[in-house]
Amino acid sequence: MKVIDILNNTDKPVFSFELIPPLKGGDINKIYEAIEPLIALAPPFINITFHRDEVVYREYPDGTIKKVTITKRPGSVALAAAIMRRYNVDMVPHIVCGGATRHKIENELIDLNFLDIENVMALRGDPIPGERFFSPEDGGHRYSCELVEQITRMNHGQYLDDTLTDTVPTNFCIGVAGYPEKHYEAPNQACDIENLKKKVDAGANYIVTQMFFDNAKFFQFVDKCRAQGINVPIIPGLKPISTLKHLEMLPRTFSIDIPHELVKEIRSCKNTKEINQIGIEWCVAQSKELIAHGVPAVHYYTMGKSENIQEIVKQVF
Repeated sequence: MKVIDILNNTDKPVFSFELIPPLKGGDINKIYEAIEPLIALAPPFINITFHRDEVVYREYPDGTIKKVTITKRPGSVALAAAIMRRYNVDMVPHIVCGGATRHKIENELIDLNFLDIENVMALRGDPIPGERFFSPEDGGHRYSCELVEQITRMNHGQYLDDTLTDTVPTNFCIGVAGYPEKHYEAPNQACDIENLKKKVDAGANYIVTQMFFDNAKFFQFVDKCRAQGINVPIIPGLKPISTLKHLEMLPRTFSIDIPHELVKEIRSCKNTKEINQIGIEWCVAQSKELIAHGVPAVHYYTMGKSENIQEIVKQVF
């Protein structure tokens, strides 16, 4: 089922979570073991991230150093199909601009369509390690709104090769990202929301936000979106803090703020177990307040850790 249909037809809020594929050479059974407790709590859909190729430099025994292209976490499409078949749950694979031409993206979408996967998350993606700013591939998309436009055209049977005849339309529901604290490259939030409006106008069906720890920022973001004519569902994205390192890593990586009250609580903890519990309690309180304000769903970023998400979902849903 399409995510937009799930959101429109449910009489109560639902939850979803984001799954990261295993490192190359990893065991798919460990993914199953990690997600089965969450699957048992009946999420109607699950996101799965996509990881572009990276370039690294390796020194060989003869002393030469060569540039090598590697893929650390392959298998997103196959894993999405395997989980969908195994657990009868709808999957939302990420499609990213980074590292892909429009033709490569078209072929990925054809694969997903043949696998009966109806939902995609359209993202620009991050710069590759070592690059400060995002650079598109030759023949690729610079902005995610362009990716949304391509998917929308395919939904109307319009492929890149305009000599094709009798083309079959795809049937994708399109999710996009929103940023309650603005995207780090945007000069201000007003410009960022204008960019989000372009994605919705291009055909996006719903929005999932970047993680945040202050609900007031989410509510303000939603109000500003509505004022700009963005009327699709907006799903808040949450991530429970579970280690002391998160206080530095999360703001640095995702350009977000962590409320001072939460920082003080985390720093007063004696061990990681206490930190994990504080993170759960904060996320539960966030979730309950968001639901009380009428959000259609709450999306949880697991970042490879599912035990705390299980506890949160049990307390909230």
